[in-house]
Amino acid sequence: MTIDSLERCGLAPDMLLLTRIASLAASDAPPISYAAHIDPVLQAGLAAEQLQDVLVAIAPIVGTARVMAAAGKIAAALGIAIAVAEAEIEAPAQG
Repeated sequence: MTIDSLERCGLAPDMLLLTRIASLAASDAPPISYAAHIDPVLQAGLAAEQLQDVLVAIAPIVGTARVMAAAGKIAAALGIAIAVAEAEIEAPAQG
């Protein structure tokens, strides 16, 4: 479904990702769903401020509680990504 979505979508990569982040927040997605978008967000050159702006923009629609939950889940996803990156860096040194 994701590949089909990417192939059929006419949005620029940054807009597509911002739309997906908004959709994840609206659907109360788990941290792992946000984690799957970290690399694409970085590759698209999006800044943390842009993600914050999206959450602020959708708050009146999806609710402040859901947006705050999304912010926490994004932070958890970043923590997961950092832990994985650190493990990958340490693995060759141990081997």
